[in-house]
Amino acid sequence: MIEHVIVIDIVGLEEKHLNSRLLPTISALAEKGESSKIKPVFPAVTSTVQTSILSGEYPNRHGIISNGFMDRDTYNVLFWEQYSSLVKVPRIWDFIKNKNINFKIAVLFWQNSLYANSDIIITPKPIHLENEMKMWCYSKPVGYYEKIVEQIGEFDLSSYWGPFASSLSSEWITKAAQYTIEKNKPNFMFTYIPHIDYSAQRFGKESNQVSEDLVLADNIVEKIIDSTKKSQIYENTQFIIFSEYSFNDVNGAIPINIIFRNNGLLNVRKIGDKEYVDFEYSKAFAVVDHQIANIYLQSSRDKERIVDILKNISDIDIIMTEAEKKFFNIDHERAGDIIVVANRDKWFSYYWWYEENMAPSFTRMVDIHRKPGYDPLELFIDPKKRSIPFDTGLLKGSHGRPVNMMTQEGYSVYVSNVRSNLPKDASNSLDVVQIGKYLMNIL
Repeated sequence: MIEHVIVIDIVGLEEKHLNSRLLPTISALAEKGESSKIKPVFPAVTSTVQTSILSGEYPNRHGIISNGFMDRDTYNVLFWEQYSSLVKVPRIWDFIKNKNINFKIAVLFWQNSLYANSDIIITPKPIHLENEMKMWCYSKPVGYYEKIVEQIGEFDLSSYWGPFASSLSSEWITKAAQYTIEKNKPNFMFTYIPHIDYSAQRFGKESNQVSEDLVLADNIVEKIIDSTKKSQIYENTQFIIFSEYSFNDVNGAIPINIIFRNNGLLNVRKIGDKEYVDFEYSKAFAVVDHQIANIYLQSSRDKERIVDILKNISDIDIIMTEAEKKFFNIDHERAGDIIVVANRDKWFSYYWWYEENMAPSFTRMVDIHRKPGYDPLELFIDPKKRSIPFDTGLLKGSHGRPVNMMTQEGYSVYVSNVRSNLPKDASNSLDVVQIGKYLMNIL
């Protein structure tokens, strides 16, 4: 009888990796139970996919349409906000608590978990002081992070994101997961293992660095399994390994906001000696996120002209307006008036300046909240200037595009030691939303 479910989110896994001899532990789970391709929701980015698997709903219901969006009322771009209240539907902990108030749920490093209705939570929440940033994690119960720190040391935020991001982040999260299993024996535990994300973006999906990180990910799963054995819950535990998305190799970026500026659609204000986006008077601005961009318009009267401009950008693959957004279940009020998808080998940069010396100072730093779009170049450093570079050619991997059944692009993977009998579609794959609904009914 299953009494414990441990869900491990390992970014970048694909079905082909199960047969590569890099993942003996994960492959053994699949042989005992099952494995399948996963069809992620669109866009295939972290916050959106995680929310779908936790809620069993598409973005048009839960509202997490990307890792960021523009608040139309305040002309403010919100990126990587962690608040649970941003999710507009119940998630698994809400359903589980209605079934059995005594079930214990733990959530480690998943998005939009700040102040969520879960028994145990750990999520990064650095404190910004006058002259420094103090690394800290919000936790529930109060003081839980501090208890873990006593055992394994502080979490190093620079290992989680930025030019020094590395497998050290995954290793710390793994130790926190082991501590949580051994001390609390949660009925549900969700753990996020991010390190393959860094190597895939820096070096490409077929790189030796990704292969090395896959081996490390398999070792992490083995350690978590060992903790269930130590805690004597192994025989009653279902392990679920899944990946939010797979990667595409890329070789350049689309400067979509510069294109809008060239066409008189995006305005800037010069403040001091730097240029800032004038959101109030810009007719179009794109909130970019890997290989997709949400475009927000000042007036619907400009939509036809803007669509015509987008059609002439050869590196853009898909242009979505009302009908297409509905088809991809992304027709939510937070979504852009137009959504565009880059070609498979391209991604979108957020840049709006013509000359580098006109870029605001925060664009040269790791600053995930002030930048009005995702900046993967924060994974690199310019050794001469000791700052984040602007060379978009550095990036080798990206994601976010919809699944393509013909080319098999975009599928990730699901593995479990227990057979689920989940229905598969015509491409013999599972839908992330189906998996979410299945999770609601395991225990």
